[in-house]
This record gives sequence, C-alpha cells and structure tokens, in this order.
Amino acid sequence: MGHAPDLASLTDRTPSGIAGAFSRAIRAGELLPGDRLPTVRAVAAELGVSPATVSAAWQALRRTGAVVSRGRSGTFVQDTPTPWLSPRQRELVGAGPDGLRLDLSRGTPDPRLLPSIGPALQRVSQRAGTLTYQDEPVLPELRAVLAASWPYPAEALTVVDGATDAVTRTLEQIVRYGDRVVLESPTFPPFFDLVETLGGEIVPVELDDRGIRPDALRKALAARPVAVILQPRAHNPTGVAMDATRVEQLTRVLRRAAHGMPWVIEDDHSAGISTSADVTLATLLPEKVVHIRSYSKSHGPDLRIAAMSGPSELIDRIVARRMLGPAWTSRMVQTILLDLLTSSQALDEVGEARRQYFARQRTMVAELATHGIDLPPPDGINLWLAVRDERAALVHLSASGIRAAGGTPFLAGDATAPGQAFVRVTTGLVSPDDAADVAAAIAEAVVAV
Repeated sequence: MGHAPDLASLTDRTPSGIAGAFSRAIRAGELLPGDRLPTVRAVAAELGVSPATVSAAWQALRRTGAVVSRGRSGTFVQDTPTPWLSPRQRELVGAGPDGLRLDLSRGTPDPRLLPSIGPALQRVSQRAGTLTYQDEPVLPELRAVLAASWPYPAEALTVVDGATDAVTRTLEQIVRYGDRVVLESPTFPPFFDLVETLGGEIVPVELDDRGIRPDALRKALAARPVAVILQPRAHNPTGVAMDATRVEQLTRVLRRAAHGMPWVIEDDHSAGISTSADVTLATLLPEKVVHIRSYSKSHGPDLRIAAMSGPSELIDRIVARRMLGPAWTSRMVQTILLDLLTSSQALDEVGEARRQYFARQRTMVAELATHGIDLPPPDGINLWLAVRDERAALVHLSASGIRAAGGTPFLAGDATAPGQAFVRVTTGLVSPDDAADVAAAIAEAVVAV
C-alpha cells in the first residue's frame, strides 16, 4: 500500500496543481497500482479548497488514464494498462462478432472507390531525400493547387497529418485548462476526447438539417467559449450540410458575442466526395476561422494528410510548433497527393466515387421509405438513425450479419432528451445489390426492444 503525497506543502491548490501532485506521486511509486485515493472531501478539507476543485483534479487524472473511478467504492490508481483507444473510440468499432458479412460501423470509405495511387507512386522520386530540414513545410506546387481549389482566399495555408491532427494542433494553441469549447452534439467522438485531454469543458450545441442551430450557438456563447468546432458538410454522423444562409446566420450570432468572438474550427473531412456546397464561415470571418480539408475519405485514409488555413498569426504558430516535432508532413506523401489532385485519371476516379456515394445514399433512403422510414438523403457516407433502443438495434443488426456503431459515443453527455437513442450506419459502403436487404434489417432494428 502506497502513501498519498504530502499536501501540506502544496502551494498550487488549483485543480491542475492538485492533479499534478497526485500524478507525481503515482509516477514516483508513492501511490501504487490499485491504491485508493483519499476521498474528495478529505483532500478538500486538508487543502482548504472546495470539493468541486478536488473533483476537477480527479477528472483530470481520469482523462490521462492515471486513475479510474469505481463509483461509490472510490477512485483508484489505474492497475491495468491503459488502452490506446479511448472508451468512445473503442465503441466505434461496432457491436457483434467478427466475420459479419457487412461491417458498417467504421465510417470509412469504400476501398474500391479510392483512386489508384500506383501511377502516382511511379512518378515519385525513388529516394526520400530533402535538401534541408528547414525547407518550406509545404511543396510550392501543392500549395498552388490547394489555393486554387480553396473556398476563400486564405492568408496562410499548411499541410498536416490528417484532419484530427489539424484540429488537435489548433486546440493546443487555443485551449487552456478550464476553457470551454463548443461542440456539435452529435459529433465525431475524438473531438470530445481532445477537449477533455486539454482540460477543457465541453459546451454542446444542437443541430438541425442545416448544421448548428443559431439559437443553440447564441445560448452556448454565454459560456464564453474560446473555440467552436463544426463540420460544414457531410457531417459525421448525421450527414447534414450547411448552406450559405446558415453561414450568414451563424456569422451574425458570432459577431454579437458579448464576451468576445471565439475561434471557429471547420472540419471539412469529406470535401472530395461531398455533393453539398463548399461553404465556410471564413468568407465572412477570415480572421477567426481555421478551415481544414482532409483527403482521407476521397483519396485514402492511409495517406494521413490534410490541408488547413487561417490567419497567419495562428497558422504560423502551428507550423513553428510542428518544427519541434515531426517538422513537416512527408514531402513524398505531398507529392503523391499533388499527383492525385492533378492527374486526369485520379480526378475521374474521385468524381466517380462522389457519384457512387450520392447514388448509394439515395438508394438506401428510398428503400427505407418503403418500410415507413422517411429521411432526407445524407451527404457523405453515413446515415444517422433514431431507434427505440440502441443496444437492441445493434444486436438485431448483428443477427442480420451487419455491424453498426451505437450513437452514444457521438453525443455529449446528456445532450439529448431522455429516451432518445441512435445508431450510425456507414451506408456509403452498401452496394445497390445489398440495399434492399440492409434497409429491411435497419427498419426492424429501429423498433427493436
């Protein structure tokens, strides 16, 4: 049995200071795996702080995986290895045994619809060389192509290792412990993890069929957030997309923020396969918007590349921070992307993929309508469905040979009304031949209890 740290000499009695003291005790072996932490009230009394302050420290320790809560039994030092996937991300793998005929839980593109990178690989230099470590992080030729297709004239533009990397690096520059960040609910689950890892507080906002509701954003701004993360189109998981009118509405709300305008981070993760308008708040608020465009869904998840733009004062800080880590995104990968963005064959293949996903989503919506389920056709590759019971729906789909993702990881805590449950199905993977069978299984799963 280990011993709790000596708190009498602790000068920093903020949540981060308390968490730091216990974290150091764990790393030093003063607290051992399986040891129970003192109660919140005991620590609060010893330090002369509120129980809420100590609870916030315990939450910070839980987010790092150092401790685990066991309900009324208390909080304990983690005694099992921390999984490399967060609980939210583990749930995205989907329910059901291996070997099911259709895995529609992952939110990944159809590999058969990705452009062939063989020709691009043949044109890449056979040596992975670079003249100097201090070269410009973006190939000038790629920068020119990106700028030509960008939805607004960006002041600064760089490339990073995927959309989540771009969001992460932006949040690291903006968010400090205790800051609030507005997130859509539902949204991409790693966004919740990112904010929590940085010690931020999530402020959820609701969506309608055109993205973030202006009234919900107006209410959220009262919490004085430092950032808003949104998906302008092919929203994961709902498939909704903003239009120009919604962009104007959200801009008006942001400009009237009583406590200062937060940063807006736009994750345009499915740009190449989306059929919705290419809109961005940066056309009206270029000084406060970071716009991110990923090429994973359209050109290949394993390329791990995305472009991001924003005001120089922020993008330059992100580039400078990367120089102390990976420094740049592989110029070989940049060269491959450049080839795929300029090759007529690759352009045709991505265009065909866009058409295929468009047709598949409409086919699925039409099939569901025959079962009395009326939905607007989603943009992108996912379908978001309200169900009577999440677990029952997943089990029913599994019995039909289909794996789907439960809706819980996509939602911010109790952001939904009691009794609401959802599943996400990556219907962009469903071929026309399978659409009728999948729709029938989904229709039965919707009402399963």
